[in-house]
Amino acid sequence: VQLVESGGGLVQAGGSLRLSCAASGSIFSINAMGWCRQAPGKERDLVAWNTGGGRTNNTDSVKGRITISKDNTKKTVYLQINSLKPEDADIYYCNADIRMIAPNATLYNRDSWGHGTQVTVSS
Repeated sequence: VQLVESGGGLVQAGGSLRLSCAASGSIFSINAMGWCRQAPGKERDLVAWNTGGGRTNNTDSVKGRITISKDNTKKTVYLQINSLKPEDADIYYCNADIRMIAPNATLYNRDSWGHGTQVTVSS
């Protein structure tokens, strides 16, 4: 499975960004997809997570400023971040819990990560 992120870049404080992450491969179904972020030398922290049935979970630091959504037909998760702050500047990683199908039709779960997309916020 491959996760490809896009949408990162340089934004002024107070601005908005929409990140996308598309999954591809021998996917049977997607259990959940979400986003984490990591600053240099720090641990990777959860930003938002979208489970089946439209349930979402956001970290407190972004509550009220982000919307996470998932398009199951496109196997894509989106993260809209509004009112960006300098402390939001990080590398954002897509994470997915995917139900894979092997060539022999066996189903198995796989946890996958994208390569990350840089978000820079200028003050």
